Amino acid sequence: MLKYNSTRSNITAMPSEAILKGISSDGGLFVPEDFPKIEVESLNGKSYEEICFQVLSRYFHEFDQGDLKDMISQSYGKFNTKEVTPLAAFGDLNFLELYHGPTLAFKDVALSILPHLLTASAKIQDVDDEIVILTATSGDTGKAALEGFANVKGTSIVVFFPNDGVSMIQRKQMTTQSGENVHVIAIEGNFDDAQRGVKEIFSDEDYNKLLKKNGFVLSSANSINIGRLVPQIVYYFDSYIKSVESGKIKMNDPVNFTVPTGNFGNILAGYYAKNMGLPINKLICASNDNNVLFDFFKTGEYDKNRPFIKTISPSMDILVSSNFERLLYHVSNFDSDFVKKAMDDLSSLGKYKVSDEIKNTISENFYGNYCDEKDTLKTIKNVYDKYGYVIDPHTAVGCKVYEDYKLETGDNTYNIILSTASPYKFTKSVYEAIFGPSELDDYTLIEKLSESTGLSLPNELIAMCTSEDLHKKVCDSHKMKESITEILL
Repeated sequence: MLKYNSTRSNITAMPSEAILKGISSDGGLFVPEDFPKIEVESLNGKSYEEICFQVLSRYFHEFDQGDLKDMISQSYGKFNTKEVTPLAAFGDLNFLELYHGPTLAFKDVALSILPHLLTASAKIQDVDDEIVILTATSGDTGKAALEGFANVKGTSIVVFFPNDGVSMIQRKQMTTQSGENVHVIAIEGNFDDAQRGVKEIFSDEDYNKLLKKNGFVLSSANSINIGRLVPQIVYYFDSYIKSVESGKIKMNDPVNFTVPTGNFGNILAGYYAKNMGLPINKLICASNDNNVLFDFFKTGEYDKNRPFIKTISPSMDILVSSNFERLLYHVSNFDSDFVKKAMDDLSSLGKYKVSDEIKNTISENFYGNYCDEKDTLKTIKNVYDKYGYVIDPHTAVGCKVYEDYKLETGDNTYNIILSTASPYKFTKSVYEAIFGPSELDDYTLIEKLSESTGLSLPNELIAMCTSEDLHKKVCDSHKMKESITEILL
């Protein structure tokens, strides 16, 4: 029976409890006590949903297997393509398209099933209180979570996003979200401020007791929730099987994955897949100008004491990558005292340093580099000019870092780039990268980008752009708790 440990103490939890809580009461994150193994050969010929069941059933053993299959079926029937995560190949570039869900971003893959996992966990834990999903977003998680939880019985959702730190399309997707149980609030601050505020609320025992007294219990849809992280493991296995079936590689051949990285959850899912038996050679961590992870890989010191830079890849505009805490726990041989001290130092000093042994262990699995704004735009244009393929800025960061990795290491191992968002979520940046400056705004350029490139246009996107904003509240980043109180109490 697989249990989950807190990264910061000896607290343990069953899967349903870890999913329901989202974050441990000591401020730590829940991690599996061991990695369940999968024989990759056994996945040959299996569909995405079948592979998903193989992964989730190993991590979430409390759920009835029939119910789990139903959850999976309900979650992935609303994607825009026959394959949940198609693989597009051009030369030696292989793009895993993770953005064909209802909100056009990779977060849909996990957040489509999380509401089912949460409500099932509440039943297992005999929780009758209303579950309040509390989430900070740098752009994509917010909409995907809102879409997933809208009008789900027994839940409410509150999403905080940086007022001046998301694209116009990302903002509009959130502010037009309907649903009696959804609340969207912009904060004056950046994503790190929003994320810190959410964590502080989860760790405030008195406030949580007050909510409990009034019939509410907090949970999270961020990747700090293990129920959000585990479903992301699936597309690593699925893309590998697709590559074998297409003849790109042979079964058991090594593979690299390049992942545009912000909060470290997406790439950590790849690390979990590797430890489960997927033959991953290297996980290539691609950052934008907020390159705190790149500096860590070079020096072994995580230092957030630097300017926060707003970029055209805003979902990666993060200086505190929450899921990196999970990696530290795994590579330090489950040393919760070390992890707690590192996180305390990060909070009080803005930095921490790891031993050479830990740094070397991480380097065996990961490579880190970054791409600046100029090269991001240049990569979007180069890929379009060469292949007629349109990528968003986050995917462009991954593409450029992959090219740099090959030049630096000479490693030509088969590589898959995780394409994390539709180009339409960042229309102006993408259009201008390919065709030059335009005075038109994102909304107007949506149809123009489609006409100019032949990129198919999601009809719901046009309707959204003309919809009325339903959520207009803005609060200071230090007043987030008060905003929740106004909503619930």
